[in-house]
Amino acid sequence: MTPVDALDTMVLMGLDDEAKETRELIATRLSFDKDLDVKHFEVVIRLLGGLLSAYQLTGDERLLKLAEDLGTRMLPAFDTPTGLPYVNINLRTGKGSGTDSNPAEAGTLLLEYGTLSRLTGNPVYYAKAKRALVETFKRRSKLDLVGERFDAITGKWTSTSSHIGARIDSYYEYLWKCWRLFDDKDCLAMWTPSVAAANRYYAEEVDGALWSGQVDMRTGKRTGHEYGALDAFYPGLLAYSGDIDRARRLQASSFAMWKLHGIEPEAYDYRKRRITAAGYPLRPEIVESTWYLYRLTGDPKYRAMGRTLFEDFVRHCRTEAGYAAIKDVTTMEQADEMESFVMAETFKYFYLLFAPPQTLDLDKAVLNTEAHPLQRTKHAK
Repeated sequence: MTPVDALDTMVLMGLDDEAKETRELIATRLSFDKDLDVKHFEVVIRLLGGLLSAYQLTGDERLLKLAEDLGTRMLPAFDTPTGLPYVNINLRTGKGSGTDSNPAEAGTLLLEYGTLSRLTGNPVYYAKAKRALVETFKRRSKLDLVGERFDAITGKWTSTSSHIGARIDSYYEYLWKCWRLFDDKDCLAMWTPSVAAANRYYAEEVDGALWSGQVDMRTGKRTGHEYGALDAFYPGLLAYSGDIDRARRLQASSFAMWKLHGIEPEAYDYRKRRITAAGYPLRPEIVESTWYLYRLTGDPKYRAMGRTLFEDFVRHCRTEAGYAAIKDVTTMEQADEMESFVMAETFKYFYLLFAPPQTLDLDKAVLNTEAHPLQRTKHAK
């Protein structure tokens, strides 16, 4: 997984020799013909997204062939009564398993499968992924909010907690990005009431600062006051969709959370001013939002912010062998762990923040939730 996640980062950085070597490794050694249950969502955003992005950047047809093989093997994940995908899929048998799913896992698939449809001319991928997104949206409450968990077979909510964090986050992201990448008006029509509800119900003012917490999807009643590393993607999404003022305010809160200890915690209770989950698994979201805000406003303070983030990141996470996750940001004890998303996202967003803007044209490409840039493309011939 790591070479695929890292390849387009190498290409964008101009690491041509490393990119060529990695591309050959993938094209000659990667096989999906394995009796292996994989998490559908993770493989879509990391492997399918990575292969498609690398193909568009390099033109290497072998990468598209691998992507098509992978997409075909995973399609049975959508074979449920609701069209909401199974959590896991066996790459050899096509057997789906796991029904405890969520809006992020069901709604963060259309950029990748849709691009596969555009590049291969086979509409089935787009249709299946879009249905999963629409079915998720259809289950929203009267307040236009979604919950945290549902059963993929029955479509019934099993947790009605609503927020912009884990299990929901990239659902919002893809409603906007699918409109940007494909000009799909249905996505825009779902995004508009969804983001309005998110901003109305999740937002909370505390001592003049803007935060985003948890509510019940059906009543809108406040249920929690936690903000964290995953939530920090939202200022970037707000900026990307044109809501610059709100993006600036929420980004200021993200940065304040980072500066408490010099690395952000996984979760922070902003009312009690207390860390509730102290780990830092090298997440990219705050860097992502810093980049979007810099690119879209040109305000140099976001590059300065990015420099602080980068210097702290290197100081606390770098090791001889790579970059280590942090077990506890209050002690900075390192963990023997480095996820592939560091290569795909964290490094890429740091690089893009200081690279010339033409390195990635935001008018021509949309980054998936794993930061794999997918190019706007017309339907295949």
